Amino acid sequence: MPEYRGSEIRNVAVVGHGASGKTSLVDALAFVSGSSKRHGSIKDGTALTDYTPEETERGYSINLGCAYAEWTGTKINLIDTPGFLDFQGDAVAGLAAADGALCVVSATAGVEVGTERMFREAVRRRDPVLFVASMMDKENASFDRVFEQIRERLTAKVIPVEVPIGEGPDFHGILNLFTKKAHLYKRGAKTGDYDEVDIPAELQPVFDKYYQQLIETIAATDDDLLERYLEGGEISRDDALKAMKEAMKQMELFPLFCVSSDLMYGTQAVMSTVVALMPSAWEMEELHAFKGAEGDHTVEIHANDDAPFAAQVFKTMSEPHVGEVSFFRIFSGKVEAGAEVFNATRDGVEKLGHLSIAQGKERTEVPALFAGDIGCVAKLRNTHTNDTLSTRQHPVRLPQIEFPEGALQMAVHAAARGEEEKLQAGLHRLHDEDPTFEMHYNAETHETLVSGLGERHLEVTLGKLKRKYGVDAELTKPSIAYRETLRGTGEGQGRHKKQSGGRGQFGDCWVRFAPLPRGGGYEFVDKIVGGSIPSKFIPAVDKGIQEAAVRGVLAGYPLVDFKVELYDGSFHTVDSNEMSFKMAGILAFKAVAPKCKPVLLEPLDELEIVTPDEYMGDVLGDLSSRRGHILGTDAGAEGTRVRAVIPQAELHMYASALQSMTQGRAVFTRRFRGYEEMPPDAAQRVIAESAKDHEEVLAH
Repeated sequence: MPEYRGSEIRNVAVVGHGASGKTSLVDALAFVSGSSKRHGSIKDGTALTDYTPEETERGYSINLGCAYAEWTGTKINLIDTPGFLDFQGDAVAGLAAADGALCVVSATAGVEVGTERMFREAVRRRDPVLFVASMMDKENASFDRVFEQIRERLTAKVIPVEVPIGEGPDFHGILNLFTKKAHLYKRGAKTGDYDEVDIPAELQPVFDKYYQQLIETIAATDDDLLERYLEGGEISRDDALKAMKEAMKQMELFPLFCVSSDLMYGTQAVMSTVVALMPSAWEMEELHAFKGAEGDHTVEIHANDDAPFAAQVFKTMSEPHVGEVSFFRIFSGKVEAGAEVFNATRDGVEKLGHLSIAQGKERTEVPALFAGDIGCVAKLRNTHTNDTLSTRQHPVRLPQIEFPEGALQMAVHAAARGEEEKLQAGLHRLHDEDPTFEMHYNAETHETLVSGLGERHLEVTLGKLKRKYGVDAELTKPSIAYRETLRGTGEGQGRHKKQSGGRGQFGDCWVRFAPLPRGGGYEFVDKIVGGSIPSKFIPAVDKGIQEAAVRGVLAGYPLVDFKVELYDGSFHTVDSNEMSFKMAGILAFKAVAPKCKPVLLEPLDELEIVTPDEYMGDVLGDLSSRRGHILGTDAGAEGTRVRAVIPQAELHMYASALQSMTQGRAVFTRRFRGYEEMPPDAAQRVIAESAKDHEEVLAH
């Protein structure tokens, strides 16, 4: 394979909704270009970039996949991304590694929620976007409907550059507005070959309509072209392409193409356009990276082969018999196979043995890679997604990819006893592969919690856990970390006396309990005077009360935010010891705390939901049914922002419910707000459930 430099490389993320034809398009582009020798299919489980067992079984992309097409002396790195929202993390990673996006829209289904989400993400990153209407050969395909939906729901700055000749099973050619020619495809040709002919007379009105729109739109982005256009002058193809490329960089124009990946129609035109209109790595603006492992100041990173090496790992995959494979984008410098590089993120050295480029699951070893290219390497010792690889002489840390936060949280348990350690190790490895899958141990509820972007995300991840690491695991509803507190004051005695022949046990204390403000914690005050309890036994009383408080009063939850005064007591010169006074403290707690109006506290989360206006009523009604308190609403460009406080107990499976009621178009974030007193009826249900669980434990 020839060596490609920055000006000869295009990095393109292929994004869009699930089942819109992204993987089929990547497969077709690689095949038509001759870079891949086989035309695969999703239906047969042979698609180039969908090759894991989870993907072939389900028939859709779960992981980011890398491929490439070589076209007119240019290497096009194609990053195939998942379209379903549950796997959006890999789509975000794909955009981070790319310099532009092909946004694929199904000609039968039109613009869907995944299309909206990923188009906005690409625009937020200031990546030029080409729209591709896919599946033009399928029943009910409509190019005009796709064009209108993009214009209405995504951007008014979209403009067709190709127009299909025929639709559905009759799709057999395109009108190319730049060349002013018609491409009539040869049915059965394996690489999308076509005859280029003059515009047929019956299609001239259609061509004229779209051509006029195209030239007017392009001219409006450039003052010189606009002046020439208004004076009736001709705008050449080269001038139009140059203006369109600049307008795409400025987010002023978004071209629209059409293809059939199954028949290969339109694929050659897409690749030619990617080469002509998408920026090369050299043309991209510089990045600002943190210099040194400490990151005390920033430095500019340019896609220059002679600059110090700097690359970012944007994806990690674990493969059987291979181990971890790290995919990285080189932002500056070049790297040779076998080179030692410095991981500034983790302050370690790595050796890049078997430096490769990926074509789906196949990897081809290369002697070197240059600025702007994408490569992969296996078996790095301690390098993970989002790490920066650089040189020890010029260590830098590139800006981190911002992955979406997990929206659905569940408790996870090993199905078989004795597999807890294997479970923990497997979960950690899965997080390394997919940063949107997170785990942590909740010390209060004694559960391992996992979070992901949705039910399907967690289901697929547990499937990987079983296949790759041999651990069967079960998901359950997470326990809520309730707490208890006091609303009133009280006092009383804790007296422990035990005589069993020989030396006995004796401890006696008098205490007062009082509530503290929320968040006040626990306070112990020694008010003993006259030595009624020797000072050496006082900490034991404190310890006994704290130990009893962990088990609470009402439902076995920790008692918090209260103050204890130890004001009197008595002791025995022979029988008193620390253990006796600790028991006295426990008994004092059990005697006094129930008299101080104990109540349950529940944890609350603050939610921020962004929803399209048409779903506002449903979202607000649902929040009210979950005992939510609305803090406020604000109108924004992407919909209405709703802020609300909701008990954690009411948020189980909220991510799925919100997706369902808004057709996946609303998003939300949550953060812990604090604890508040529970309403009596809800508290009674929790107390009853706790008593029932306690009885079952005793029965066993």
